[in-house]
Amino acid sequence: MSQSTFVKSTLILTVATLLSKILGSVFRIPLQNIAGDEVLGIFSMVYPVYMVALYLSVAGIPVAISKLIAQVNANNEPDKVRDIYVTASILALSFGVLSFSIIYGFSNEIANALGGPSTRIALIVVALTLLVAPYMAVYRGFFQGYGNMQPTAISQVLEQLIRVGIILVAAYVLVSMDYSNDMVAGGVMIGSVFGALASLVYLRLKFSRSKDKVKSKTKYSVGEFSNWSKVILKLSIPIAIGSVMMALFNFVDSFTVTASLRNIGVEAERINYLYGIYGRGQTMVQIATVFATSIILPLIPLITKKLAENDLIGTRSVIERTHRMTHLISWPAALGLFALTLPLNLALFTNLEGSSMLAIINISSVFTSLTILGTGILQGMGSERMAATIIIGGVLLKIVSNMFFIQLYGLDGAAISTLFVYVVLFIVNSLFIFKRIRYSIINRQVIMIVLSSIVMGCVVGIPTLMFDLVDWSRILALAYVFIAMGVGGMIYFALLYVTKTITKQDLKQLPVIGKKIK
Repeated sequence: MSQSTFVKSTLILTVATLLSKILGSVFRIPLQNIAGDEVLGIFSMVYPVYMVALYLSVAGIPVAISKLIAQVNANNEPDKVRDIYVTASILALSFGVLSFSIIYGFSNEIANALGGPSTRIALIVVALTLLVAPYMAVYRGFFQGYGNMQPTAISQVLEQLIRVGIILVAAYVLVSMDYSNDMVAGGVMIGSVFGALASLVYLRLKFSRSKDKVKSKTKYSVGEFSNWSKVILKLSIPIAIGSVMMALFNFVDSFTVTASLRNIGVEAERINYLYGIYGRGQTMVQIATVFATSIILPLIPLITKKLAENDLIGTRSVIERTHRMTHLISWPAALGLFALTLPLNLALFTNLEGSSMLAIINISSVFTSLTILGTGILQGMGSERMAATIIIGGVLLKIVSNMFFIQLYGLDGAAISTLFVYVVLFIVNSLFIFKRIRYSIINRQVIMIVLSSIVMGCVVGIPTLMFDLVDWSRILALAYVFIAMGVGGMIYFALLYVTKTITKQDLKQLPVIGKKIK
């Protein structure tokens, strides 16, 4: 994959992932408005359990496919692509059925460990998606192996459109029919099943018409399944652990935050509500980390190819450029969200409850993005096991820090724990990458990006502290957010341009405004 193709693939996935993340995150706002914080709390508890099951079952397989296909094509061995694809399909379907069976069989025990019996219906319904999503994920990995990110991008958006549409319609209908909160939460989960089905149908049609369609003169055999399954699993299991990072931390939160709240004396009937408040922060973080999430898919096979060609200079260049791009976007996003926490909370979620927790979560998003990027780089460098080991260490640290900080600061402690853990993971990832490829971690550009983001955040955020936002309407708060985003963006890029952190050539590459720069 050339640099231009990499940039194009990144742009396609960034736009698609942005749309799908916006749809997949922002829908929580109308869901909370329609069904309330308790239903949002049940959703926020249950969904990470499904996501962890999905990622541990198949998330590593698509990335493994893309790496292996890139390798065999680089070695001029196209006949092996069929074996990789078929083996991955069998593994993905098997793991999907197994994961569903485990969740269904232990649904009572899992529900009781979460928010109680009220979460069981939602858990079972969303687990049905595991019968569909694995096969869909294999197709995405196949196309990514050829550097074709468009099918993945379109399928992501299609999946989220169907999913979100059904969720909101189901919520409205079930609430209007006066169903209980557990029934409403269970009903909206059906959107995930139909979203995955729609994506699978699209990918299957795209695959059947693809010029890269799998062909081989030899017959697929049990021996080939045995050989390739070992290769794929050896590669995919560590990748799965690395890919599941955010979902795994949300999974840990689902159990430890609720347990810690019980330990400090919070009443059982109030826990679902408080977790719904905490779920507001997860919505904002998913939007803020969209670039880092989207850049990983084309980045992994590109780094793999560079190292296979023994191009250490090219590898370092890719790592430094992706870090620069991530810093350039993640810092203003995080500090902008932090500065606008109060009006955002009011505009999106109807009140200011949980604003301090939300502010801390917003700041943590920059280190979340950098951690996601670092994990992807380690995977591309062939250090999947190291990336997985770091993530497992982060999970253990999250469990301990959740219990410690929630004991001290209540719900805010969960946000503090998130910030602390991601800072640690970012540092550890950076050290291991630097040990392999000596790249520039902190330089003048990064410092100016951070300082410019801080100035921008102060300009748009300080005015919100001078007013009593309790008296503001949601429309007024939303209007302030949009105006502040425009003003803040101009201030940020102006500061970067004046300090020569970005050049006119950089500005020309920006969408919309880039075309107007002579």
